[in-house]
Amino acid sequence: MNKNILSGLITASLLSATLAAPAIAHQQGDFIVRAGAMMVAPNESSADVDIAGVGNLGEFQVNDDTQLGLNFTYMATDNIGIELVAATPFTHEVALQDTGVIAEVSHLPPTLLAQYYFGDASSKFRPYVGAGVNLTVFFDTDLNSTGTGAGLSNLDMSNSVGLAAQVGVDYMINDKWLVNASVMYADISTDVTFDVGADSYKIKTDLDPLVYMVSIGYVF
Repeated sequence: MNKNILSGLITASLLSATLAAPAIAHQQGDFIVRAGAMMVAPNESSADVDIAGVGNLGEFQVNDDTQLGLNFTYMATDNIGIELVAATPFTHEVALQDTGVIAEVSHLPPTLLAQYYFGDASSKFRPYVGAGVNLTVFFDTDLNSTGTGAGLSNLDMSNSVGLAAQVGVDYMINDKWLVNASVMYADISTDVTFDVGADSYKIKTDLDPLVYMVSIGYVF
């Protein structure tokens, strides 16, 4: 047999074997750290903000924000994981239908999830589902000149505890590195309180965002 042909066959066989070799990951005892872009997209709804002497200013509106997302997963078995979702603080503009943007608010939404990963430890694709609890902590609720010009003061938002659900997928690049995409729903409700003159108001507001994340992960 021609040496060049033999060499080519050997090279092709080795390449084929390398490509076919399973990317061993997501095994019991593994820690997985992922980091990437996380977007919180609120699906807000509230009662109308009806202020005595001013009128009905409509519902609260809240815009999207994207920050650095982090999550940390411990594989309790090859198929069951426990994940903590974290991020740098999100900041959203808060508007009223009739006045425009009246404030900016920041929050941190740590979430703890139990997950089930489909496939097995040799699977390159690991789709998963998760369910758990979200805690959202609001801070820096700052009215702007439009909000104070409408007579509002002392804006505050209560913290929220609610359920969360998640779907996602990991793709193993090799036995240590992966790429990930996930979507999470969080049940977030808050009481928005503020004063107008001597009167105090409390408006229950549901945010209920979808949280999108794309990331790179590393397995320890």
